[in-house]
Formats: sequence, structure tokens, C-alpha cells
Amino acid sequence: MLLTQVKYTQLNSTTWYATAEVGESLCLDFQSSSKDASRGIAHNQRQIQRAGVRLLLQQLLNKLEISDTLDESDFPYCLVNHKYYVCFSHTGISGKANTGSNSNQVKQNLNNKIAVVISLDRPAGIDIEASNVVWKVAKRFYSDNEINRLLALPTDERDTVVKLLWQLKECFIKINHYKLAQGMGMDYSHLIADILDGMRQESSMYIIAEDRTDYHIAISTTQHTVVIF
Repeated sequence: MLLTQVKYTQLNSTTWYATAEVGESLCLDFQSSSKDASRGIAHNQRQIQRAGVRLLLQQLLNKLEISDTLDESDFPYCLVNHKYYVCFSHTGISGKANTGSNSNQVKQNLNNKIAVVISLDRPAGIDIEASNVVWKVAKRFYSDNEINRLLALPTDERDTVVKLLWQLKECFIKINHYKLAQGMGMDYSHLIADILDGMRQESSMYIIAEDRTDYHIAISTTQHTVVIF
């Protein structure tokens, strides 16, 4: 497995994160339906993503000169000896499946963005996502306050804020172990003005103080990443 475009970022004295891309090529043979092929590809994608984020974690540990292993027995994940908190994220799959005429051979090219965060003192959340969130989907989950504020924005700004809100909600879900509908339904409309201010600065990264939870939100526009720490 090859990790490329690996980047390490220190957010404060207790929090570091890393991003990368993992590229693999799968060639799978199936003697039955395309549905079976899709299931096989999805299974292998999950395995590659699982291996990729753990390899990235090991590289980050090496960078920080930390010798330890991951405890996955409960959430949030922690390092066995140091008890530092760990959180993973990955994007969806890009690529296409090609089926030969004489066999049910499916080739899937994978190009995933992956991310990991380590926090020494409390659980942290990370989410990496390159694609926009569909407005129709956001309206199913977001609070009325969020929807009303988003409707007042120009379409291009709205699309960006919708995606960033989704990512920070994903982060808080990981930190607090909310169920999906519960976490996505949380009202973070008070953060929209700060998100817009950061966007308009055209900086590669900006940090927002979330006073209601005593967390900070780091938004990296170049790495498509939101970290709550």
C-alpha cells in the first residue's frame, strides 16, 4: 500500500493531525451478477481504507517519535500505553468499474483521501471530504436556524458552508458518540458567521473558537479537512 501527499500539521501543543492519499488498484473476478461484483468492490474498498488510516497513524507516530499501538476495543480510540486519543476519517471512492465482455472481471481504481488526528488530553474529531453535500440532503438534517441562515447566502458560499457544517457535525458525532440523525440535527447556526469570515480571508487554514463547547475548530481548505480539538 502506498501513501502519497502525506502532510503533518500541529494545531497546538497537544494536537497533531495528518492527511494523505492512498492509491490501490483492485482487479476482482466474479462469476455471477454485477451486484456481487459491487459488493466485492465495496468490501475491498473498506479494507483498503481501514489499512490506509492505520498506516497513516503509524507514520504520524513515527514522526512524533511515539512508540505505541492502537486500542480499538472501545470509542474513542486511544493509544494503549500513552492513552492519547485517536480519530480517523476518509473520503469516498473515486474511479470506475470496467467489465470485460468475456468475463465478469471488474477493475476499480481507488484514490482515497485519508486523515488521522492525535490529541493528548481529550477526544478530538476529524473529517476529510472533497465533495460537496447535496443541498436536498442537508435540508433533511439541518436545524431550521441553520437552513434559514443558509438560504440567505449566495449559492457558492452556501454550498461551501453546507459542506463545512456537515464536516464539523461529523466531528462532534465522533467526539460525543451521537447517532447520525441526532448529531446532524444539532444547531450550529451560531458558527456560520465565523465560517464565512474565515472563508473570506482566503487563508489555507483558519481556526474558530467554539465557546459553547470549549473546543476549537480548524478548517483546512487545501486539505479538505475539519478538525475539532
